[in-house]
Amino acid sequence: MTVLDNLQRSKSGARTVAEALDHGASLLRAAGVSAARRDARLLLALTMAASHSANLDASKSLSSADLARYQGLFSRRENREPVSRIVGVREFWGLEFALSPDTLDPRPDSETLIEAAAAVFTDGAEPRRILDLGTGSGCLLCAVLHEFSAATGVGVDRLAGAALMAKRNAKTLGLGRRASFVVGNWGDALGDRGFDLVLTNPPYICDSEILSLEPEVSRFDPRAALSGGPDGLGAYRTLIPAAARVLAPAGTFIAEIGAGQAAEVTGLMIAARLQVREIRRDLAGIQRCIVATPG
Repeated sequence: MTVLDNLQRSKSGARTVAEALDHGASLLRAAGVSAARRDARLLLALTMAASHSANLDASKSLSSADLARYQGLFSRRENREPVSRIVGVREFWGLEFALSPDTLDPRPDSETLIEAAAAVFTDGAEPRRILDLGTGSGCLLCAVLHEFSAATGVGVDRLAGAALMAKRNAKTLGLGRRASFVVGNWGDALGDRGFDLVLTNPPYICDSEILSLEPEVSRFDPRAALSGGPDGLGAYRTLIPAAARVLAPAGTFIAEIGAGQAAEVTGLMIAARLQVREIRRDLAGIQRCIVATPG
């Protein structure tokens, strides 16, 4: 039974924001959505074109057109499509990034890489040239360019659609003149050397585990952005040597890792003659990124 059906069958006959919110939250909970009421409120805000979900007037009546639009959005969320993809944008590091089917939906965990970069370059020392391997939406590159106003950067992605979206995001954020994007496989497309900062959030999920992830991830994130091969380390074996080749002698390499991968990725970095300086944890206490420099 749909939200629209529930509202039409309501004993009171009312079609209010409050009623739509209650029914929507109930059905999302039944679909396994953990933040059901929050998501129902966000979808209602989008339906009503409210600037913020808190601006919804609980007593306001919904028109038939409103209900139909809400039902269309709600059905997508009931199928576990993330709200960020329904809305088309995700906030990361206080910046708004448009998404496409070719881009990973950025997670707050990845902000750990930006925190690590900010901790490395302090006291007026800033990177001048930045490289983002596997740029996706461009969130990592744009976030560090936002932090380091004198820097320029290059984002690389295997998917042309991702590189195009990253370019669009950089332009929207006012960073278009400082960011360029290349379609290629990790560092193979680059002839450049001497990057002061190299960032990457590569695919690191074991192939056998992808289908067991939350549906929001397994169904809607591009598989190319998730699949790390049989052991989850396939991308690191290629990109770590590539990063080592393009780093400046005093450069810094910051790589996101999956839970439990710190030892294996550290070993790959050492084999590439990189020296691990720090392993940073995310807000959940999980080892989330490794900071390394040329050895």
